[in-house]
Parts: sequence; C-alpha cells; structure tokens
Amino acid sequence: QVQLVESGGGLVQAGGSLRLSCAASGSIFSINSRDWYRQAPGKQRELVAAITSSGRTNYADSVKGRFTISRDNAKNTVYLQMNSLKPEDTAVYYCNAHSYDRIQDYWGQGTQVTVSS
Repeated sequence: QVQLVESGGGLVQAGGSLRLSCAASGSIFSINSRDWYRQAPGKQRELVAAITSSGRTNYADSVKGRFTISRDNAKNTVYLQMNSLKPEDTAVYYCNAHSYDRIQDYWGQGTQVTVSS
C-alpha cells in the first residue's frame, strides 16, 4: 500500500502562482510514475503532468510552459509548480502514483485550487 498526502492548494488571482506537494509513504518501490490530475466541476478528470522514476516528464498541452512537475526522491515527494494561473485551471487537483501496468494505482485525497479572474 502507498499513502499520498497532498498540500498547497488555495485561492489565487489570475496570473499568480501556487505549488502543490504530494508526499508518499509505504511500499513505494513498485511505483514507476507520479502524476497530477485535476477535475473541474462537470468535467472528467484529466492528466495534468507526470514524472517517471527515470525523471521523464509529460504535460497536458493546456499547461505546457506554465506548470512544472519535479520530484525529491529523498523526501518521496512530488511537486507541481503552477505559474501564470488562469481561471480555467480551477479544479480539484489529485496526486496519483502507479506502476507501469497500473496494478498498483493510488490516489491522494485531492486539494482545491481556485483561480479568480
């Protein structure tokens, strides 16, 4: 089992920045990818950014150039630095950790990000 604890959400004005954190504990040796998803009201959950155990990153087109995912292996923590935030970034952001085959697939509790115009 893997436990994920998120922090860092909040309310920010458009153009502002926030940094989300996701700390992992438990049997993380099986985890190959650490991801951030988000879900806005009335919309499906979507992948925002991902970072693999080798450090390869992937971003949704809507956040490229504005968001940066990084990891601190010593702390088992993944970060999502969000700059130039837009109202359309408003959503609940979820941390995810999974193995390549998704047999191991864990979610955090979610953290609200609200961007005011």
